[in-house]
Amino acid sequence: MANVPIALQLYTVRDETAKDFPGTVRKVAQMGYAGVEFAGTGGLDASQMRDLLAETGLRPAGSHVGLPAMEEDLDGVIAYNKGIGNTLVGVPALPGDLRNPDGFHTVAAKLNEIGARFRDAGLRLYYHNHAFEFDVHGDVRGWDILLAETDPALVGIELDVYWAAFACEDPAELLRRYAGRFPLVHLKDMVGEGVERTWAEVGEGIIDFNPIFRDSEAQGVEWYIVEQDRCQRPTLEAAKLSFDNLKRWDKA
Repeated sequence: MANVPIALQLYTVRDETAKDFPGTVRKVAQMGYAGVEFAGTGGLDASQMRDLLAETGLRPAGSHVGLPAMEEDLDGVIAYNKGIGNTLVGVPALPGDLRNPDGFHTVAAKLNEIGARFRDAGLRLYYHNHAFEFDVHGDVRGWDILLAETDPALVGIELDVYWAAFACEDPAELLRRYAGRFPLVHLKDMVGEGVERTWAEVGEGIIDFNPIFRDSEAQGVEWYIVEQDRCQRPTLEAAKLSFDNLKRWDKA
């Protein structure tokens, strides 16, 4: 984990940000995180968000913006992220009607178009995976379409190691096979077996992170981002436990 900063995906603490967005971000900074990845902005305009980041010392590590929202107001998405000093903007998932070969071909083309607009504006586009990209449709997977048909110079991938493992893929092997495609890596752990598998704080489950760290860094990861889709303990406590475990490994 040498010198790779750690951010928190704020979706992890979404119940808290819904009640008090600035206060929750301040608590995340107090835990020791270097940055945050946004999943919504709590109603703050760019000036307010920029001030909050400056106050807390947190850096923007990325922002999840749905593909429909990008298509509806791409200029606004660009302006907001430039206004807060964020250069990485990602598509968090796809609507169900696009989770098929034709949909993935269409999405790949759209990602290239948006990625070109982002590049011209000084931003970078990325795509965040779940497990459904690894479903087989006949003889093809959505993952293979997206990786083959998006331009690496225009579209990065945010590898979610939990969802890759959930789909019975080896996250480290994906990092090696597509080296250079992953500026961001989502860290989350797993407990249970089979259909009982669920999320856990990083370091509290069964995922082997050592090869993930090794291969992430070999291919040039810029941020590790902690995310936990659902927490079994209070969300802020879960976020702190993941961070503390990561720092403990870093100092080992």
